[in-house]
Amino acid sequence: MNIAGIQKLTLVDFPGHVAATVFTRGCSFRCGFCHNPELVLPEKFNPLLSEAQIFEFLESRYGKLTGICFTGGEPLMNPDADKFISHLKALGFDVKLDTNGSFPDRLEKIIKDGDVDYIAMDIKNSLSKYAQTAIPNSKFSTDPLASLGMTEKLSISNQSSNQKPKFSNSETIEQSNNELTKKIQRSVKLIMDSGINYEFRTTACHPLHELADFEAMGKMIKGAKRYFLQNYKKSKRIDETIKYEPFADDELKKAKKIMGKYVKEVGIR
Repeated sequence: MNIAGIQKLTLVDFPGHVAATVFTRGCSFRCGFCHNPELVLPEKFNPLLSEAQIFEFLESRYGKLTGICFTGGEPLMNPDADKFISHLKALGFDVKLDTNGSFPDRLEKIIKDGDVDYIAMDIKNSLSKYAQTAIPNSKFSTDPLASLGMTEKLSISNQSSNQKPKFSNSETIEQSNNELTKKIQRSVKLIMDSGINYEFRTTACHPLHELADFEAMGKMIKGAKRYFLQNYKKSKRIDETIKYEPFADDELKKAKKIMGKYVKEVGIR
């Protein structure tokens, strides 16, 4: 298990719980606006923590913590994520899983195991712009130590700061979208049909999102229980070559209103 670190206490990340957060390193995506490059980019990785260290700490906090957030990076990159979650559950904690939805087979097994109590899945963008936003590549999905490739196949540099990110490799956006969106749609359905408490969420930012994208995302998750808009906050990020900007307050409210046509509960964080 590629464990990058642990936040010993959070009161906001797991609804209704006093929780700790376990962070895994490595991700199947390279979202340019991601504010956790140290969990995504191999050249920024810190030394790993052992599972023994994590479990020893959590055992010492039993009775004080009620839940564990399992996040990344993308935690389901780890083929033994299900076993790790089962161990957390066996320690007596409720478990929240954060995922980008790119590993539906592993997600399905975890749901069937019955060891996860809450799932939060990122909805990156409308389906037609998913690959352009998430910047997936097969090597990221299999090797958490794969090179970033920003100067190689996935270079999105040498663009003016107001341009939208785009692929410059031989794998076209259309080809990537065809593969990726099938996984995303399957993960959405698995979560909505699971009977487990859940939420979907989107980080809203320019130039990646327009109001029309929220109409499309609303249709994608129509009938969902809960959805949150998270406005982009300027901070460290994976791609410094693109000028990302948060939504204005009125835009965010309009996006919320759009999503409210399709989702039962919509909030802004």
